[in-house]
Amino acid sequence: MAGIYAGTSGWAYATWKPEFYPAKLPSKKFLEHYATRLNSVEVNYTFRRYATEKLLTGWLASTPPEFRFSIKANQLITHVKRLRDAAGATASFISSLQPMFEAKKLGTVLFQLPPFQKCDLPLLKEFMAGLPRGIRCTFEFRHASWFNDQVYEAMRACNVALCLAESEKLEVPSVETADFVYYRLRMPEYSPAQRKALRERVEKQVAAGKDVFVYYKHEDTPEGALYAEELLQ
Repeated sequence: MAGIYAGTSGWAYATWKPEFYPAKLPSKKFLEHYATRLNSVEVNYTFRRYATEKLLTGWLASTPPEFRFSIKANQLITHVKRLRDAAGATASFISSLQPMFEAKKLGTVLFQLPPFQKCDLPLLKEFMAGLPRGIRCTFEFRHASWFNDQVYEAMRACNVALCLAESEKLEVPSVETADFVYYRLRMPEYSPAQRKALRERVEKQVAAGKDVFVYYKHEDTPEGALYAEELLQ
């Protein structure tokens, strides 16, 4: 059954006290509390370093069975190799997430490309062909040249999602390319009308049988977490 998985990009923010985290809650209990109010999180930690089995085990133990982690792919794959000759690095990274697979808590793996990387359709096709089956993968393109029908067609063939990222720097077309949808919401603020419009879009996507992942930007204030909680309600 399709559902909404909503949260923020990260959870370790003491500045969310007391509006989201209780004033006296120790930081080691943040994720446990977060998971009582939100049902997903986007993990950026893995962009710079692999999560150890001990770390992953701790995250899994702090969250209920229905919770989902979306994991940002390591920078070696996306920013150093830029997808080229990256099969070994990708296999190693995916392998490091084994505890997530076993717990059935992996939402999607997010491959975020550098802003200067322009469209290279053969490279994208080759990379996607090597991705393991059964893992949901999302691509965040940050150069406008990627937004074309040939790219969308290739992504649909592999059931890979186009990341619907909202920011002040780039407008991403609202194109669905997979049997799930992935939003990264990065605007400085979202009005009640904007949040209502998002809710209506998400509800239509869920009604169409798609899981929808929605991640608000983490900030020094807890608005993003509260917006995600509002969406789930």
